[in-house]
Amino acid sequence: MDRPLTPAFLKRQNVLRGLKIGGAVLFVVIGITMISGWLHPSVNRNRIRTAKVEVGPMEASITATGTVVPEFEQVLSSPIDTRVLKVLKKPGDVLAPGDAILGLDLSGAQLEYDKLNDQITLKQNQQTQLKIDLDKTLSDLQTQLHINKLRLEFLQSKSAQQQELFAIGGSSKEQLRQSKLEEEIAALELTQLETTIRNTEQSLKNQLEGVATEISILQKERSERQHQLSLAGAKADRAGVLTFTVTAEGTTIRKGDVLARIADLNAFRVDVTVSDIHAHRLAVDMPAKVKVNEAVLTGKVAAILPAVENGIMTMHVSLDDKASKLLRSNLRVDVYLITAFKERVLRVKKGPFVNGEGAHEAFVVRDGVAIKTPIGIGLASFDYYEVTEGLAEGEEVIISDMQDFIHMDEVKVK
Repeated sequence: MDRPLTPAFLKRQNVLRGLKIGGAVLFVVIGITMISGWLHPSVNRNRIRTAKVEVGPMEASITATGTVVPEFEQVLSSPIDTRVLKVLKKPGDVLAPGDAILGLDLSGAQLEYDKLNDQITLKQNQQTQLKIDLDKTLSDLQTQLHINKLRLEFLQSKSAQQQELFAIGGSSKEQLRQSKLEEEIAALELTQLETTIRNTEQSLKNQLEGVATEISILQKERSERQHQLSLAGAKADRAGVLTFTVTAEGTTIRKGDVLARIADLNAFRVDVTVSDIHAHRLAVDMPAKVKVNEAVLTGKVAAILPAVENGIMTMHVSLDDKASKLLRSNLRVDVYLITAFKERVLRVKKGPFVNGEGAHEAFVVRDGVAIKTPIGIGLASFDYYEVTEGLAEGEEVIISDMQDFIHMDEVKVK
């Protein structure tokens, strides 16, 4: 026999039935909401960056990397084999012209210099002796020449007398012939002596020139040794900061080894590296901008090195403000090499919404909805893209990365 249901049980059943119906309704609402969100996606404005399309000047640039280096850096190399006796300065020290950086062992170089001095003195003495011998020899020969000339004149006079006597019968033909023969012999002896004098004079002159050449060579070697000794003093020849030096006393130094580097930290340049695919667009004197933190320094390309290593070119950028307080040695910076300039174009701030010139799709915000719009991008600077088509001045463009919504035509901006 059935018993009637209690009021408590009926109440509990009604509550359970209500919960089931409420859960079903909630599930339907959540499902509808998710489907609506999938069909009409949205993005929070706080999570995106936008920029207005504007009109202004435009610079096309090549992005490169650079390193700030002292515009002047003196390298002191050892001109001789030596060793370090004393370290006088340390890296970071400020130097004045003439300040000694290292004390080097110069005894061997000084000995070579003194030997050259002795050799030059000996050669100069030899030269002096040769001049004395030349003067004496030439004096003796000139005296002999004068005697031979007088003898020839005597024999010529004698021969003329024999000729006159022969004409009047006062002399025989044999006496006349003997007189002529003596005259001819004296003339030949005189000619031979004159030739001997010329040869002797030239020979002694050549010897003097040879000694003079040897002296000249030795003097040049001595000057070179003296120059090496002055360089081996390891002294600064201008003001600057010591950036490197040998720091261990007793270190053996070979000829050509670097002893120290002195930098002028009051003037800097930027050494720039860039891919060689841009080689045809690069030129000396082209404008450049160097970004140091958030500041921008202007300059121009001063030199392009001819060598290309691993597809990388190197160039030097000279800055207009070489002594800017923003600059530090070995500081890494971004460099923008200006290849073109337009006075008035449509432009929009750079961002990851596009990746270079050509045709792209961007989201333009209109009445709270971001609409995917085909656009064209032209020149690119380090701040802006040139807009060639698809946008008008004043339009708002999402410049953040929108790859997650690229398949959508519209995105609601909340």
